Amino acid sequence: MNLLPLLTINAVLFIILLILTLFEKIFLRYGDCKITINKKKELTVQGGENLLQALSEQKIYIPSACGGKATCGHCKVQVVKGGGPILPTEEIFITSEQKAEGYRLACQVKIKEDLEITIPEHILETREYSAVLENKVSVTHDIVELTILLQEPAQLKFQPGQYVQFLVPGTNEFRAYSIASSPSLVPRIKLLVRLVPGGLCSSYIHEVLSVNDRITLTGPYGEFFLQQESKRSIICIAGGCGMAPIQSILQYQIEQGMPRPFLFFFGARTQKDLFYTEALREIEKKYPKFQYIPALSEADESGSWEGETGLVTEVVARHLTDGGNFEAYMCGPPPMIDAATGVLQNKGIDESKIYYDKF
Repeated sequence: MNLLPLLTINAVLFIILLILTLFEKIFLRYGDCKITINKKKELTVQGGENLLQALSEQKIYIPSACGGKATCGHCKVQVVKGGGPILPTEEIFITSEQKAEGYRLACQVKIKEDLEITIPEHILETREYSAVLENKVSVTHDIVELTILLQEPAQLKFQPGQYVQFLVPGTNEFRAYSIASSPSLVPRIKLLVRLVPGGLCSSYIHEVLSVNDRITLTGPYGEFFLQQESKRSIICIAGGCGMAPIQSILQYQIEQGMPRPFLFFFGARTQKDLFYTEALREIEKKYPKFQYIPALSEADESGSWEGETGLVTEVVARHLTDGGNFEAYMCGPPPMIDAATGVLQNKGIDESKIYYDKF
């Protein structure tokens, strides 16, 4: 098959696209445009750039992992007025319900006119933080714990369970990591980072980042956090780095004297994937209201493991009898969260009392 005609067509299309992009950049001037946020905050920006970039320049940090390439789908905002039609690059990330409500990817909305948008109120509280790495410790064969010292500003107000974004040096790309420490530890925060083969940020953190290196963070983010006003018993389900937000919630409860019964299920493949075990067992000894139940899906055939086996959701189903007085916090991959949600609802936990963070 002769590929030359196809390659020639692609080359021509690329050149045309490049010419159009340069033409628009050089000759089209949209002037000043107004962005109204949540009907109360107004910004004046230069037209022609994308909404994500414009908001960032105004110190409003919308979550985004891919640097505005429309590959992560994190930068959703609700465009109430202006913005033009949704683009094909956004379709995969916007559900039909969200599309009807005007949701867009901020990185794909080009500012050509005045806009009115709606974003979660907590986004307006996010900031950029300069920090330094104080310590890095391996807690498993593929997870490191980072202790980060915030410097400018030195204070970060967050709810136990929320996350920050870590800027990959030399790029405009961020990766999200849940805070694994209590708010009382500020100006220090802890993060847990698992090495993802080929992962841009995790490879940098595991293989390059060293003590005293400079770090840039933004945050805090997330609507997954401890409902502090609640008196209900707590059940937590996590796996891998899903340990991080649960640790934040747990440490906060310890500081309060463990006022609420706390049941923590942690799923791992093998014993080498377990961590913080001794510390969690010590908490069990000190606080009778706390119980830690690890489960291995691939227990060693040697028989050295005497704990629970099977999927963590199966273990939850075996242990939990009546969940009527519980509220649940879960962090892990979507299949685990979906399966666990079904188990919890079958045990009597209302859907409105199930909080989760999928990653």
